[in-house]
Amino acid sequence: MPTEYSLPDTLDRIYTNQLALEAAIMELTLLIEQQGHTEVGENVRGALYAIGENAGHIKQGIAKLVLQHRGD
Repeated sequence: MPTEYSLPDTLDRIYTNQLALEAAIMELTLLIEQQGHTEVGENVRGALYAIGENAGHIKQGIAKLVLQHRGD
């Protein structure tokens, strides 16, 4: 299987997409809050917090898969 389509690489790209979506959602949240919708902003920030909390775990899991994949 080509390296660029390996499981670790694919998961890393999904992770990168997750970070990009998180940033885009934060930009929209800031815009919504500027329009006075603070409750909506708080709700979104709660969801983004969960994403942020999981990001480190996901990245560590990907790193472990990369090491295992290189050992194959």
